[in-house]
Amino acid sequence: MADEPAAGAPAPMEDMEGARRLRAAYDTVRREIGKVIVGQDAVVEQLLVSIFSRGHGLLVGVPGLAKTLLVSTLARTLSLSFSRIQFTPDLMPADITGTEVIQEDRSTGHRELKFLRGPVFANVVLADEINRTPPKTQAALLEAMQEHQVTAGGRKHALPEPFFVLATQNPIEQEGTYPLPEAQLDRFMFLIRVDYPSEEEEMEIVRRHTGAAVPDVAVALRGEEILELQRIVARVPVPESVLEYALSITRRSRVTAKEAPDFVRDWVSWGAGPRASQFLVMAGRARALLQGRTHVATEDIRAVAHPVLRHRILTNFSAEAEGVTSDVIVSRLLETVPAHPTPTLSDGRLPKVLGPEGP
Repeated sequence: MADEPAAGAPAPMEDMEGARRLRAAYDTVRREIGKVIVGQDAVVEQLLVSIFSRGHGLLVGVPGLAKTLLVSTLARTLSLSFSRIQFTPDLMPADITGTEVIQEDRSTGHRELKFLRGPVFANVVLADEINRTPPKTQAALLEAMQEHQVTAGGRKHALPEPFFVLATQNPIEQEGTYPLPEAQLDRFMFLIRVDYPSEEEEMEIVRRHTGAAVPDVAVALRGEEILELQRIVARVPVPESVLEYALSITRRSRVTAKEAPDFVRDWVSWGAGPRASQFLVMAGRARALLQGRTHVATEDIRAVAHPVLRHRILTNFSAEAEGVTSDVIVSRLLETVPAHPTPTLSDGRLPKVLGPEGP
């Protein structure tokens, strides 16, 4: 058996090839999505980073910004099964996960319980307007998002792989809605803000979608290829200095931490938990490969900090009175934690490296 490469050794050729494959796949998917979706480059990038990192995404934006069209187009370019669930106040948990029914075998007359799978049994599940249904139904997704399985009648039913929940939420309508509990928000790797298009982009949207039919998109990736790319991302090494950088940002967001700056103590009720640190590193790995590097740098952590942290930092009344949002707090946190270039040894190796199996 060949010896394992030492920690900090230069990236093996297969990792370099994996980085090239991921970048090529990323470019292809973006090109195909661009046939239907105009602009929203940052949104598409964050969606793909979350998918390559095995994370879920919550898209927040006003109606009419093509959130649903974006997710369905993404599923088509990835050749994945797609299911759209419209969340309403009368939706029940079994409407999402499925239910057990009694079926009779006509030849024998024997009756037995059979589980009928719900719409959650798809590779890409669009939870549309997830805040329009009560917490009991919202919670039906918790096990699926965390464990990739559904339990019904004491039996566990595995969900297809890869599996992603991409939810949408309308930020302006509050009447008749049920805000997601923090425990469920924490399951989403990214909270992705979808903003209005620019004037030029909106003009192109009007030209493109008020005449001929929506153009068809080609399949860019298939399920097995996505799973392989996810395994490549999981192997990207993380220097210990970058790991410490990610932890420092997360820990400084907590009011009770001794290293918390004054503005956190003034404006924050609750800071981000350990899952935020994990997601910063996971998303940083995917982003590093997309930038053509085979190790994570502090710039990757900074690039994903806002979508990872904005829904994990809860502001208090003082912040709301002063118009301070969680995005403002994340920006201030990034200013307080200096980002230094990733150090290397004289022979180009990284000094302590954290791989998927630990240091």
